Amino acid sequence: MIHNTSSSSTSGTRDNRWTLHGKTALVTGGTRGIGRAVVEELVGFGARVHTCCRNGSELDKCLEDWDDLWSGGMISGPVCDVSVGAYGDCVNNVGTNIRKPMVEFTPEEFSTVLTTNFESAFHISQLAYPLLKASGEASVVFTSSVSGFVSLKSMSVHGATKGTINQLTKNLACEWAKDNIRSNAVAPWYIKTSMVEQVLSNKSYLVEVYDRTPLRRLGEATEVSALVAFLCLPASSYITGQIICIDGGIHAIVIELVRLGVTVYTQPGANLSLKNAYSWEKKGFKVTGWNMNAILGTKENFTLEFCSLSYSHFSKARPR
Repeated sequence: MIHNTSSSSTSGTRDNRWTLHGKTALVTGGTRGIGRAVVEELVGFGARVHTCCRNGSELDKCLEDWDDLWSGGMISGPVCDVSVGAYGDCVNNVGTNIRKPMVEFTPEEFSTVLTTNFESAFHISQLAYPLLKASGEASVVFTSSVSGFVSLKSMSVHGATKGTINQLTKNLACEWAKDNIRSNAVAPWYIKTSMVEQVLSNKSYLVEVYDRTPLRRLGEATEVSALVAFLCLPASSYITGQIICIDGGIHAIVIELVRLGVTVYTQPGANLSLKNAYSWEKKGFKVTGWNMNAILGTKENFTLEFCSLSYSHFSKARPR
């Protein structure tokens, strides 16, 4: 629980709740994808942003682009003086992935994913802590993933690092609350960034992703950055210890509803395997739907293992 009574200032006027003017933010991995969108979002709310990445020339190019948009050095690059001053926000965004079965990982590959996704966020947060504390009220935001909640193909190591990030998020929310530092995480599904271009170039897999996503589309980097910015704003001053999925509804899968006792009617957007789907019936779950077989011209009732909801058709029955 945050006991510092000065935090009441964060709920002041409406104008104050929705601005980051006077704050300085640190964003790791800020030159592409979600990270770049976060940098630009925070600057748009008035923050000064320091960012970094592994590619110096890429960062220099981004700084040139940003200088054309914002004057006054609103965004700085890889070198800054952190011996004095304060950070109002720290966004741990840097991440990577190696997609392969767990048993095929080499020690070096495992270390790469673990170091990039977890250790970097851990140590950056450690180093930023004195500056966050000095600000009087601060926010730490981690970039997690849906893979930290559910099993995804060839994502065992990535999912393990994101699950670790989720637990760190909760622990820091409690440990740093006395210093009026909040800790939250965002957990995206597939977002249109360079990180997923290769895997989504497989058209059949892309169709599968659409089928499993209730909103039937990929997310945009700006949709993630908007949530990150909100968690940095004073308007979110009573939100801490949360991992918020930004996933088009993928986390709200059928199984979550049936566990509550709801009878769900669901409809796939493309042909799905019925071989595994019938397993739900044996487990006693009440999930029914239909799949049009274009060849036989028949409709077949079945139980779906994992697919997106057809919201206009599912039963509104409630658990008793």
